[in-house]
Amino acid sequence: MPTAPVLILDNGGSSIKAGLSTEDVAPRIISNSVVKPKGAAGSKLYIGHEIELCKDFFGLYYRRPFEKGILTDWDVEKAVWDKTFSSDCLNLTPRSLSLLVTEPPFNLPVVQETYDQLVFEEYQFKSYFRCPPAALAPYGDLFKEPNQPAPECCVIVDSGFSFTHVIPIMSGSIVWSSVRRIDIGGKLLTNHLKEIVSFRHWDMMEHTYVMNEVKEKCCYVSNTFTQDLEATQVNSRKNPIVQEYVLPDFSANRAGYIRKGPNATPREPSPATIDDAVLYMSNERFTVPEVLFHPSDIGLDQAGLPRTIAASITSLPEDLQGLFWANIGLIGGNFNIPGIETRLEMELRALAPPEHKVGLYKASDPITAAYHAAHKFASTQKAQFASLSVTKAEYEEGGSNACLKKFK
Repeated sequence: MPTAPVLILDNGGSSIKAGLSTEDVAPRIISNSVVKPKGAAGSKLYIGHEIELCKDFFGLYYRRPFEKGILTDWDVEKAVWDKTFSSDCLNLTPRSLSLLVTEPPFNLPVVQETYDQLVFEEYQFKSYFRCPPAALAPYGDLFKEPNQPAPECCVIVDSGFSFTHVIPIMSGSIVWSSVRRIDIGGKLLTNHLKEIVSFRHWDMMEHTYVMNEVKEKCCYVSNTFTQDLEATQVNSRKNPIVQEYVLPDFSANRAGYIRKGPNATPREPSPATIDDAVLYMSNERFTVPEVLFHPSDIGLDQAGLPRTIAASITSLPEDLQGLFWANIGLIGGNFNIPGIETRLEMELRALAPPEHKVGLYKASDPITAAYHAAHKFASTQKAQFASLSVTKAEYEEGGSNACLKKFK
């Protein structure tokens, strides 16, 4: 009997990365939210992928299924999944498919049970497997070396929308006792930037989409924090760090761009207009992502990313710690911030024992890394996927206990 195609859903707090195991194409990236525009268009709702139809991204109100990394609003999640499976998006029939879906580490049992009910009772999938994204990372190309197998021991650092997790993996299994979490993700960084900009410049508290773009285009991790901070104190004309970011004009179909400063975008010469709303980005560019390294800057009583990784590794068996130091994989959208890999490696080398090599492996696309690893697992390890999955018949016989026994 031929196996059913597997639908892969990397179900993140910000976006869903979705696709079929039988299709070797890039995943569809879908906003995991219901969005309501402000003003005259307020009666319109954009569900999931429909945000691509939005023309004005100022003043959007987001309703997300995830709250602080936990799936709490199942009405929103079901609405997004319905749209994702519909003919408007992926055009899928769940009854004919198996499902591989990701979940956060240490997910609450009540959330897991609701997942099981939704998958089997609402959508009628043939079978499904649920696990954290990091559990699948070794199956991808993250640690790919010529003529070398994937490492038996590795650490996956997953810095996404809601959290940053440090997850050691040994022989294909997560070492749960050594998993560590930092309560900082992309959402917190964007909100922190909104607050700083709203205090110093324009009131941007209601413009989450726009400020997230500013963060992605302007922010970086500094390797010389003190020197960069001193550089921002000089006259703006001589300041090597300040950027002039022109806010988008959606009525003219013009995206925001960096007009002056590092990474300025070349533009056709045109007369300057007084209508341009310009945001001056100075030390915000590097003080916002610095929170990942020093959470105490915003009052969080937690260790920064390098020390959290070190704490996780030193809690593992001493004779294997060298293998974990040598195989640290970086996935999740925050690893797209320029400079973060260099800074992290520099600080980890200072924390690691001198006899151990520190090896960092950043995914070529940190946002879709978990999806691609899951795709490779589902498409090439079919027997293993089948052995780990719970079938609809098993669920009907044992309920969520059947899932609890297999999804360890």
